Amino acid sequence: MVIVAYDDAQILDVACPSGALEIANSYGAAPPYAVELATVSGEGARSSSGIVLAGARRLAAVTGRIDTLLVVGGAGTRAAAMDDRLLTQVRRLAPRSRRIASVCTGTFVLAAAGLLDQRRVTTHWGYGEVLAAAFPSVVVDSAPLYVRDGNVYTSAGVTSALDLTLALIEDDHGPTLAREVARELVTYLHRPADQAQISMFLAAPPPGNRVVRDLLGHIAAHLAEDLSPRALAELAGVTTRHLNRLFTTHLGSTPARTVRAARTEAAAHLARGSELPLSAVARRCGFASAETLRQAFLDHYGITGDTLRRMADMPRPRVARPGQAPVP
Repeated sequence: MVIVAYDDAQILDVACPSGALEIANSYGAAPPYAVELATVSGEGARSSSGIVLAGARRLAAVTGRIDTLLVVGGAGTRAAAMDDRLLTQVRRLAPRSRRIASVCTGTFVLAAAGLLDQRRVTTHWGYGEVLAAAFPSVVVDSAPLYVRDGNVYTSAGVTSALDLTLALIEDDHGPTLAREVARELVTYLHRPADQAQISMFLAAPPPGNRVVRDLLGHIAAHLAEDLSPRALAELAGVTTRHLNRLFTTHLGSTPARTVRAARTEAAAHLARGSELPLSAVARRCGFASAETLRQAFLDHYGITGDTLRRMADMPRPRVARPGQAPVP
């Protein structure tokens, strides 16, 4: 794997893939991964945190076949996407690579190099609109954690690099090794590619709205209890009508929909991270039955709970581009 970096790159965009692959090697990845950092000058790169990434190879000196060419993101992406020397080398190396990938705003570099035309891609949620405006021929979807289109992989912000790398390990060596690496990293096992970048638990309401903020905390901590609009209104000391108005204004959703989304998201994490029967998962997260939970999974993720759980034990499907035959 050749990781392409530049000044003011985000250090986690480098560390997540390289660290995960190092652990994969320690668990017996065969063939093992060989990771090289490459820059235009070959003199290393200063990360946005000020830490210097040394030991880099000059991009022009990289020859032969490459398994994975990965471009990182960070505060220096704007300059990198306008660096003709960097873009020339990325264009040169792309045809030599079995697969091409980017982390976070590294997508801008691939787009500027002309490698993403007519492809579906993702990037950090805060830069999706900017990417789409700058490169109209690129199909931007800012929702997923990562996207595969043919042999091109793009991922969302920063730590989604870990989700992408676990997916690559699974593609290369199977789900068992990917699970071992995830356990060693103390992370969730294989978050689905199409899982939303922003959890509803992180989508905080405006700081000034204490009622909504407090109720969100109560919902997250009491999923199995009565969270009907009436119960929440009584808890907050407001009318049901006013509660609906507050949630609609500050969250863009009704109290009932917010509760269902919170329960579904929590159930998804529990289903994938434990061996509890789905009926028990349903009870713990406030669903009346496993069937009700199943319908919530279908509505929220487009898959059933059984499928969601099996995804931890199955290789991800390979997606063909529109007009192409399915990739085996």
